[in-house]
Amino acid sequence: MSDLKSADIELIQRIIPHRYPFLLVDRVVDIDGTAKGVGIKNVTMNEPQFTGHFPGNPVFPGVLMVEAMAQTAAVVVGVGKDLADKNFGVYFMALDGVKFRRKVGPGDTMRMEVETLRGGGKVWKFKGRATVEGEVACECEFTAMMDLPK
Repeated sequence: MSDLKSADIELIQRIIPHRYPFLLVDRVVDIDGTAKGVGIKNVTMNEPQFTGHFPGNPVFPGVLMVEAMAQTAAVVVGVGKDLADKNFGVYFMALDGVKFRRKVGPGDTMRMEVETLRGGGKVWKFKGRATVEGEVACECEFTAMMDLPK
């Protein structure tokens, strides 16, 4: 078990396989083992989804908010289990109670709080909440299969 409490972009890329334009977490802070952590996503106008979602009124897609929370959870588990450079896979199994509460757009900093509800084996369940300036933008529970190295 790792004693690290945060992950910068270099460590994130050593844990999860995502890359631009689909790497949706810039850093993870306040990591508490595999129990919980907080991801940060700085939303910028030069991201490719804004060319079509929506021209003249850029909105960060809700499904990408959920994906950003899932990437945060994967990094939390990866840091907690010391999985940098171990090439493990993470795959969605279910989404529950997904609610979108606030528009997110260029210039916003999205804070993704994730908490492990069940974990340890192959199937993990998390609770996630994304906020901007203290306002809830998205919340949900999600289940993922983690293909952890033995």
